[in-house]
Formats: sequence, structure tokens, C-alpha cells
Amino acid sequence: MSEFSSIITFHKALYAGSTSCTERVRYYLDRIAQLKHLNAFLEVYEKEALEKARELDTRIKNGEKLGALAGVVVGIKDVICYKGHNVSAASHILEGFTSLFSATAVERLLAADAIIIGNLNCDEFAMGSTNENSAFGPTLNALDNTRVPGGSSGGSAVAVQADLCQVSLGSDTGGSVRQPADFCGIVGLKPTYGRISRYGLIAYASSFDQIGIFGKDIADVASVLQVIAGPDEFDSTASQKEVPDYKENLENNKSFKFAYLRDAQYHDGLDAEMKDGYIDFFESLQSLGHTVSGKSFEYLDHVVPAYYVLTTAEASSNLSRFDGVKYGHRTPEKNLDLTEFYKKSRSEGFGKEVKRRILLGTFVLSAGYYDAYYTKAQQVRRLVTDKLNDILEEYDAILMPTVPSTAFKLGEKTDDPIAMYLADIYTVLANLAGVPAISVPLYRHSNGMPYGVQIITKKFSEANLLHIAHQVMAKEQVTVV
Repeated sequence: MSEFSSIITFHKALYAGSTSCTERVRYYLDRIAQLKHLNAFLEVYEKEALEKARELDTRIKNGEKLGALAGVVVGIKDVICYKGHNVSAASHILEGFTSLFSATAVERLLAADAIIIGNLNCDEFAMGSTNENSAFGPTLNALDNTRVPGGSSGGSAVAVQADLCQVSLGSDTGGSVRQPADFCGIVGLKPTYGRISRYGLIAYASSFDQIGIFGKDIADVASVLQVIAGPDEFDSTASQKEVPDYKENLENNKSFKFAYLRDAQYHDGLDAEMKDGYIDFFESLQSLGHTVSGKSFEYLDHVVPAYYVLTTAEASSNLSRFDGVKYGHRTPEKNLDLTEFYKKSRSEGFGKEVKRRILLGTFVLSAGYYDAYYTKAQQVRRLVTDKLNDILEEYDAILMPTVPSTAFKLGEKTDDPIAMYLADIYTVLANLAGVPAISVPLYRHSNGMPYGVQIITKKFSEANLLHIAHQVMAKEQVTVV
């Protein structure tokens, strides 16, 4: 395990001369090589990471002032563009494609002197909850290689869990940062929609997608958010709101008013042992002077259907650009008319889950079904958003499970897509409403796997969210895996 528990401790050692950026990169490269079987990385940028590290070491030696993330080693999910590097969305249809530009989040990491060490495995086009849908094979949970790490950002979660990089970026459309963070026993943040620019993020569902952050320490996540958040002229959906100091007041203790959703806490799908753990957690918060109250949320059973109708509809539109004409996989078959050419290229390039979601999305947008499904789902989204916002007007935060169970076995749910989709029941709420949410580790289940709590706050209140998360982890004296 790395001797540096946080960016702060690493920077203290770095500027004191007791370690170097080159040493840190070599440490992570060795770890990546040792744990290659986890299949977390699709590509490792060994040569350029070492070159960047040496350059930073020279600048430190020369007394130059470095950026806020100097020498911090970062991995990026394979749906985030990095100029001159392959980006495939873990799909054969984009295999071998080299990005012509960098995502805004990547540009800001580099400007802050972070070192990007490689791109990370994920479910194809960020569609999945297990990382079993990657065209390049599944990622394995480092705690138990027979179990999934969660998805779609499974590689990003495992890279932090297994100490293959210090922090990583993923994307969260319906829980794809928080769910794998929970399965892997680490911290996973989904910011408010628009807090981080989506420019350079390959789209799954544009009104839901948001770049998120994995780490082992709340202050680390806050440091990365500080760097990559903010307005962007390349993304009209990026918020113009000022970026506050996310690390300020993290250590301050105060009392909060929490709500938990009774419909979530007592849902039939929630693991019984986890249910008891949450009750104990709420009681311990009350003993420390916090207020914890139950609130009803009558729309819980409607959120997953609404989410999948809307996201598959957007995916059907977004993925229509991958047709084998301009870039990406092109069928080798000759003498086809244009329609057959499109069919062959897309059938060969896309995996089973992506095809399923494109077909579902095309169906709900089709004439005769649009109002019955898509319009209804938008109405549910409005009801869910209004209800969630009403609760957050009254309370500082909502506490709820991140997922209904701990990490399950590889292959356990691959033949039952409905069961897989229903596992998103607790995470899709935040995406439907566009509010920030974080998953923090709390306990170990009797099966040996970690599980944590999800915290949700008002839009653009990430500072408050991180403060609460820091206090919760400190209270429970959580040691991430």
C-alpha cells in the first residue's frame, strides 16, 4: 500500500525532498504491472508519465512554483478524450481511434501539473453496472477477483482501490461512479450536472452524463474537483457559477439535519444485513447531535423505468454518429448498399448491451410510442426532481444506500438485464434531478465486501456535501480498502 494516504501528505514529502515525482510514477507503474490481471488499464502511458515526472522534479529543484496537483498520478476512464491518445469507449467500434483533442477536465489536470498514467477499462459506452460489457474483457474487484467491481467506471474504481494511481476520473450517468466506489470500498463523487464540463466526454445520455472523481480521501476528491470544475466556453451546459474553495472548513465539526428515505431504507430489494447497518449508522449520527428523520418518497419504484426510457432514447440519438463512414469500425464486406453497410458496421462494432439500449431507445422515440413512454418518463423526471428538491429545502442532506447489495459474482446477473437495471434504484435519483451525490465507505459485510452510504445535497452545494462526507468518514474512522 502506498505510504502516502493523501495528496497533502505526498506534497509535504515531495517538497521536503523525501520523495520525488519519478519515484511515485515508478511505484504506480510497478503496481500496475504486478496487478495486470485485474484488467483495470486499457493502456498505460509509461514513457510520457516518466518524462512528465522528471520534468516536474527538475522544476522543483529549480525552485519553480508548481500547480495544485503537482505530481499527482491520475487515471482517466476510456470515455474521456486525451489528445494524441487512443479513446475507444471500451468498444470495438472505436478501437484504434486516436483523439484529436483533450477534454476540458484533462486540460485542467495537465495545467495543474497532474500526471496522467493511462486510460481505464469500463463498460462499453458507459453502459453497464459491472464492467463486464467491455469489448476488452471485464475488470476484476481487487478485494475478491471472483466479484465485479461495479460499473460502468469499474476500471477507474479498481485503479484507486488497488493503489494503481492516486485518484481517477470516471463518468456517472445513473450511478457509474458511486456504485463502483461502493463495491470497491472507496470514495466516489458525482457533482451537480454542469459543475464539470462535459467537453471531451463521449456521450451516453447527454442530459445525465457527468464526469466524476474517485479517491480514498475526501480532501483528495475536493482538490481534484477544485481544479476541473467551472465554466467552459466549449460546453454550453457547463455552469457559469463561481467555484468555491472545496477544501475550506472540511475539518470543522457541526451538526446537520439529515433525512433518509423510508421507501429506500425499507425497500424489499435491500440486503437485510446492510439494512441493519444503516439503522445503526443513523442512530450513531443522532447520538452525536445530528438530526435524522425519515421522509416518504412515493416515486422510488418509478425512477428506474423513467431513467432507462430517457437514457436509452438519448443514447439512440448520440450513438447514431458511429456508422463506419467517418471513423471507427467499418465492415470488411464489399459490394453492400448503404443501408446494409450501416447495419453490418454497427452490428459488428457494438456489443450486446449497447445494441439492446439503442433498440430500446429507438422504440420509445418511435411514432405511436413517444407520448406513451418518452413524454411520461419526462413527467416522472419532473415529479422526482421537485420532490427531491422539496426535501433538500428542509434538510441539509439525504442519506440513503448507494446500492441494494455488496459486489456480486462475475456472471451472476449477465443473463438478467432487468435485475441488473434494478440495481440502480438508489443512484439514478441524483442523475434524474441533476443534484450532487457522493458514496463513502462505512462498513464490511459478513461476506467480506465493503458497503457505504450515499449522501445527496442541493444543486451546486458540493462544498457542503464534501464537508458532510468528511465528517461521516471521520466519525466512523473509515479505513478505505
